[in-house]
Amino acid sequence: MKPRKGTRAAAAVIAILALSATACSTKEKDKDPAPNGSGNAGQLKTGAGVSDTEIKVGELSDLSGPFAPLGKSVTNAEALYYEQLNAAGGVCNRQVKVEVKDHGYDPQKAGTAYTELSGKVVGISQLVGSAIVTQLKDQIEKDGILTLPQAWPSTLLGKKVIQVTATTYDVEIINGISYLAKNVGLVSGDKVGHIFSDDEFGANSNAGAKYAAQQAGFSLVEQKIKPTDADMTAAISAMKSAGVKAIIVSASPRQVGPIMGGTETAGFKVPVLAHSVGFHPQLLALVGAPMEARLYVASPVPSINTDMPLLTKLVADYKAKYPDQPIDQGVLSGYTTAAMFGEALKAACKAGDLTPAGVMAAHRAQTSLDLGYGAKLDFSSPDKPPTYQTYILRVDKTVPSGLKTVEQAFESPGARTYTLPKPS
Repeated sequence: MKPRKGTRAAAAVIAILALSATACSTKEKDKDPAPNGSGNAGQLKTGAGVSDTEIKVGELSDLSGPFAPLGKSVTNAEALYYEQLNAAGGVCNRQVKVEVKDHGYDPQKAGTAYTELSGKVVGISQLVGSAIVTQLKDQIEKDGILTLPQAWPSTLLGKKVIQVTATTYDVEIINGISYLAKNVGLVSGDKVGHIFSDDEFGANSNAGAKYAAQQAGFSLVEQKIKPTDADMTAAISAMKSAGVKAIIVSASPRQVGPIMGGTETAGFKVPVLAHSVGFHPQLLALVGAPMEARLYVASPVPSINTDMPLLTKLVADYKAKYPDQPIDQGVLSGYTTAAMFGEALKAACKAGDLTPAGVMAAHRAQTSLDLGYGAKLDFSSPDKPPTYQTYILRVDKTVPSGLKTVEQAFESPGARTYTLPKPS
């Protein structure tokens, strides 16, 4: 018996309504609430670390090793950023959840921690330590997950999945030595010392120091130390015997402090230039006076206590969330790094692809990201740092971070004439 025409028509209408309801449901589920992206009108692609309600991001930090003060500040600041992002609606109607693991700057622990995260996160928004990143970079590339290290050696360039977030150590020290040459009375023919850790961090910084010294006509006196060394007496003695007029230090805060105190005790009161990762305000209780008088800090970002809307708000928000924790440069580094990852997630949502590959592609498409602290960042080339600029900071015990900006972002002539090491 043939069905009546009206029955077939009603069935067709019901089918169309069912399809329409399904289409509307998919579209609404995948739509990203303002202001974090408009979503994609079609089907959203998702992969590792992304469910219907969550986006999982990994962090591998040093919370118990030589860079623990930095790691703790960075981890806290990233948590603050993601909390604020989630309060604003998250990304693609999903809340961002962070899984943090402590490697203590131990390569074996780092390998285990990475394995535990691999395949479960859409990317890694914190990975502390040059040596740790170097150890893991081939596996990260194989897994294809965007990773933002808290490490800046140029040897990490060349891989799409690894984003060095600021000026590399070698370029930073080139800019820093250029500043010293103009501001502390150094002249061609002077000896300049470099005390550096025997790892990727120190080696990369030393490559820049060699180039800058050659360009300025300085003689570079090199002194390697182990990352775990606590006694700086031998290194200081070598610098004093050589008669250097300034010292560059590429090491952790646990070593910068004894160098400042030891040179003061020895009556060897020369200017000292360190990277921002080598300073922590806790050092001021031990060697405050020498640091105020003689320490210069080369930094990829300004002092967090600089009068800028983003920084003023960040300090206030961080104090409110972590009233017992110090305000240091790691807070700014962590917050802005998380913001870089957040912007990649938002862009990936808009493109309709929240897979690890989609997040990486969305990140690399950004050519002029302004996070609100001055420098614009170009992430388009894996072979270059996103900026060649450096800030110079000085110690000031009256501000929470212990540092003030004395030279705004600048790029020395040698920053671009220097040839970055070929990516490995």
